[in-house]
Amino acid sequence: MHFEYCPYCGRKLELKEIGDEGMLPYCVQCETPLWDMFTTSVICAVVNEKNEIALLRQDYVSKTNYVCVAGILKLGESAEEAAKREINEEIGQKVSSLTYIRSYYYKKKEMLMLGFLAKVEKSELVLSGEVDTAEWFPLAKALKKLREGGIAWQLVKEILDKRM
Repeated sequence: MHFEYCPYCGRKLELKEIGDEGMLPYCVQCETPLWDMFTTSVICAVVNEKNEIALLRQDYVSKTNYVCVAGILKLGESAEEAAKREINEEIGQKVSSLTYIRSYYYKKKEMLMLGFLAKVEKSELVLSGEVDTAEWFPLAKALKKLREGGIAWQLVKEILDKRM
């Protein structure tokens, strides 16, 4: 998000040099610099004890490619809490361990995605209303189900590369 007006008072922002940050939008009334903002989310490779990964499809994202569980952090929530919540909400799985892999910037949606490997004990996938379908796939074959080069693909590839 790029600010043009102050979100606190509504005044049009001016550019002001702020230390090492350079020129930033600045509200002279609130005396506040406003940095560009992005949404923070989690993306999770959910893997069970049989080395299978839960991949899902949401038709509003793609009718052909699968994706990993992902979602937005809520105010006051840690990334780990968000990952566990999203996994439970979207596919009904309880996380037994969570490992941070790395972050990915998703330019198209101005989003920072924090990637995790989530371990679960395999159980029936219980889908939320925003998930059209989900299945367990062998982890070694998961890349073929994901859009090559996409963030889910990168996350799964990193996990596979570390295991080899």
